[in-house]
Amino acid sequence: MSIRIGIFGYGNLGRGVESAIRQNEDMTLAAVFTRRAPETLKIKTEGVPVLHADEVEKMTSEIDVMILCGGSATDLPVQTPELARHFNVIDSFDTHARIPEHFAAVDAAAKESGKVGIISVGWDPGMFSLNRLYGGAILPDGEDYTFWGRGVSQGHSDAIRRIEGVRNAKQYTIPVDSALEAVRRGDAPALTTREKHTRECFVVAEEGADLCRIEREIKEMPNYFADYDTTVHFITEEELARDHSGIPHGGFVIRSGKTGFDLENSHVIEYSLKLDSNPEFTASVIVAYARAAYRMAAEGQTGCKTVLDVPPAYICRESADELRRKLL
Repeated sequence: MSIRIGIFGYGNLGRGVESAIRQNEDMTLAAVFTRRAPETLKIKTEGVPVLHADEVEKMTSEIDVMILCGGSATDLPVQTPELARHFNVIDSFDTHARIPEHFAAVDAAAKESGKVGIISVGWDPGMFSLNRLYGGAILPDGEDYTFWGRGVSQGHSDAIRRIEGVRNAKQYTIPVDSALEAVRRGDAPALTTREKHTRECFVVAEEGADLCRIEREIKEMPNYFADYDTTVHFITEEELARDHSGIPHGGFVIRSGKTGFDLENSHVIEYSLKLDSNPEFTASVIVAYARAAYRMAAEGQTGCKTVLDVPPAYICRESADELRRKLL
């Protein structure tokens, strides 16, 4: 039986999910939901209905897993718990500091409805989270280091665009080279948030907007920019389209640790990603975990989960026997 997927929100991430579904033979796209006028939205999959977000509850029997593609700043904290009352859900909530409260809200809604919700799915949080878990379990005497970029952060860019007077924006996260090289050498430096990354913002402001206020709001935004050295550039829409149209990203998770009776041997574990398209890769991770949500729901599990709670085999199309033959 094909897993029937719904997409709630059709921006960059939603389009990436639609593309990823085509690469997974055990899945079909059942419907796309939008807050825009549905007749104005053109998707690439023929024969799939595009419906207004207000109609979502009419499709509860037609969708096995709903993938939420909104932003973490204001969309997902409301949408994921609400839709978990009607569907098995997946989201990519990426405000790290607020994951515990988001988990609690989704967990309560999903347990009440008997559904499964998997939150914070992507590459960080997500794949990077798993590598931090594995590294810490294997090298308990050590330190974790995570570096992002250089690349466009969708969540941070979205947060800037929600500031009054901002028409459009892109934000780049940039590792500090000296910090990255010290970690790779196994120096195990103690690094503050500010010492690991810088942030660079390219902002298109509305005509007449208070640029000083916008810059101040960006630099003082908690959970996003307040803890970083942040540079803000105001540019035109034409410059943004010409110079910043792509959505690349990537990064590194590094575990530096020691083993031996006297901790005489040093080890460095490194996992890295280099992504041409942040939303398409994120979507590919989400779609794999939609398979896990479907399987967990079929087993009768309920409540909220994260990638840390999902057995690796649950995200793969192959059976457990096939995985043992191919991968062990």
